[in-house]
Amino acid sequence: MIDTNLASFDDDVLAVSHQVPVLADFWAPWCGPCNALGPLLEKLEAEAQGRLRLVKINADENAQLCADYGVRSLPTVVAFVDGEPVDQFVGALPEGQLRAFIERVVPNPADMARRVAREAIAEGRPEVARDALQAALALDPAHDEIRLDLVDVLIEMGDLAGARTELALISPRTAAGGNVRIAALETRLAAAEQASHLPPAAQLLQRVQAEPDNLQAQLDLANRYLADHAYEQALETLLGIVQRDRTFGDDVGRKSMLAVFDALSSADPATVATWRRKLSAALN
Repeated sequence: MIDTNLASFDDDVLAVSHQVPVLADFWAPWCGPCNALGPLLEKLEAEAQGRLRLVKINADENAQLCADYGVRSLPTVVAFVDGEPVDQFVGALPEGQLRAFIERVVPNPADMARRVAREAIAEGRPEVARDALQAALALDPAHDEIRLDLVDVLIEMGDLAGARTELALISPRTAAGGNVRIAALETRLAAAEQASHLPPAAQLLQRVQAEPDNLQAQLDLANRYLADHAYEQALETLLGIVQRDRTFGDDVGRKSMLAVFDALSSADPATVATWRRKLSAALN
């Protein structure tokens, strides 16, 4: 628990809330319910073991913050997540209701580990992401979305056997009904497995140039590009297959492009948007 004011609010509340949820407790020394609520909030913050930050704001000394967040009665507690107020309550809630409020805004440990993994991926640290996701699954083995995140990371790292093992552990319920994300990961994994037996891209390109009508040669080249993370070249090659023959390989050109879009959707949305337009034009 820390005290903050207008000058330090951005650092103490908004910035920290990008890491863990923050409860901003607007209170005043003369407020009896505030003095009853404060120790209970501190107790629950300690129980949360780092999954929650409590920040106290003296309303008498911070009228501007009270105005900014619509505080008209004390105590008022505002929950912040990712720099935004997401929930609040007024008055001294009993412990049961307070716990329920906290459960709504505080992610479970597995989801927090998943957040760490996403940040590591954005920073280009796949090993950290893998370790965080494995830790998350140790906490919640039935969390299929986290397992799919791990499959994604393992494919990017080239651990194809590990990715295949994790994909096989997805629950039948999640796998049923044509799950789009699973289909995309299956396509990427199959492409990477095939590429592991292929020669370098330069050699495959020579074959494509020598045999321009050989769509299998083009697919091999695309798979090699995917394994090398040369996504623009892979998409260009796959689009060529789509333009030549939609039926080739059970529409493998289009399906592979969609798998690449899924892989790049967060890291490079501009590239995805460009190639989606090109694919759409080829299909219409």
